[in-house]
Amino acid sequence: MPITFAELTTLRVGGPVGELIDAPGSEALVGAVRAADAAGRPVLVIGGGSNIVVSDDGFDGLVVRSTGSGVRFGPDANVTLDAGVQWDAAVLGSLENGLSGLEALSGIPGSAGGSPIQNIGAYGTVMSDVLAELTVYDRERTVVETWTPDRCGFGPHRQSVFKHSERYVVLDVTFALSRSGLSRPVGYVALADELGVAVGAQVPAADVRTAVLTLRGRRGMLLDAADHDTWSVGSFFLNPVLRQVPAAAVDAPQYPDPAGTKLSAAWLIEHSGFGRGYGAEVGRGVVRLSSKHTLAVTNRGDASAAEVLTFAAHVRDGVERAFGVRLEPECDLINCVLP
Repeated sequence: MPITFAELTTLRVGGPVGELIDAPGSEALVGAVRAADAAGRPVLVIGGGSNIVVSDDGFDGLVVRSTGSGVRFGPDANVTLDAGVQWDAAVLGSLENGLSGLEALSGIPGSAGGSPIQNIGAYGTVMSDVLAELTVYDRERTVVETWTPDRCGFGPHRQSVFKHSERYVVLDVTFALSRSGLSRPVGYVALADELGVAVGAQVPAADVRTAVLTLRGRRGMLLDAADHDTWSVGSFFLNPVLRQVPAAAVDAPQYPDPAGTKLSAAWLIEHSGFGRGYGAEVGRGVVRLSSKHTLAVTNRGDASAAEVLTFAAHVRDGVERAFGVRLEPECDLINCVLP
C-alpha cells in the first residue's frame, strides 16, 4: 500500500505520496531538493505535517521529510537546531540545559524548520523574539546562505517570506537564549493568571512551560492520538485584519494592528452559530469544530480532505453572512482549495 498524507500529517487526511524520502540533515535535504529541481520534478518539503491540508489526490512528486535531529549548544547561550528537530523536544532540551527564552512556545506541534515559516507564537512570545540566525537553501539561486532575522520579512499576522512560498528551504535555526533560569517577562494575561503573577513578571522558566502545557491541554492543542480534538492543523483560520470593521462586527474583540484592526476569528465563528463541537449534523459528521477550541477544524476519525475543506468553507461562509468578514486559512493547502 502506498504511503498517504493521512499518515504524515496531524490532521490525518490526504491522498497518496508519489515518493517519500527522509533527509537526516542539511546536506541530504539540499541534495534531494536540488536533484529534484534539476530533473524538473515537483517537490514538497515537510516536517511534522502540523500545518498542511493535502488533497485526497495526494501529491504526485517527491516528498522530502526533514528528519535532521542535530541540536548544538553554543558557549554563549545559543542553540542551533536542525530543521527536523521536533519543536517541543527542543524547548524541553533548552530548559534542561539551563537556557530560557522558548518556554512560552512549549507544546506547539511541528518541527524547528517550520518555526520561522509560521513565525510561531503563543502566550506573548513569538519565535522571532529570540531568533539569532538561520540557514536557508534558495532553490531559485541554488545557494545555501546564513540569514539574519531582518531578511525573513517577519511581521504581524504570522508573516514571513517563507510562508506560502516554495522558493526557500529552512535547514537550521539558531536562537539566542538566556542562562538566567528565569522566563522572559510574562506578556499574556491568561498565562499570568495561570501562574498567579502580574503581567510583566519573570518566574522560573520551567514554571512557564508547565503553565503553558496546562493551558494548551485545556484547549485541545497538545497532540494526542486518542483525542480527536487534536486531529487538526491547530488554528485553521487567521484572525482577520481589516482596514475598517463592518458595523455587524463592532462587538467582536478588537486589537490594534499595523495594517488596521485585528478581530478574533474564534469569537466571529462562535457568534455566527458555530459553537464548540459544532458539526455533528453536517455531512457525515466526521468533521467538526473542536469541543475545546472553535478555531480548530478536526477530523473525528475517517474524514477525507474534501470533507475538511467543505466544512471549513461552510464555517467561513457563515461568518461572512453574519458579520461581513471573510476568514482566510492559516494552514497551507496542498493541491487543493477551499470551495
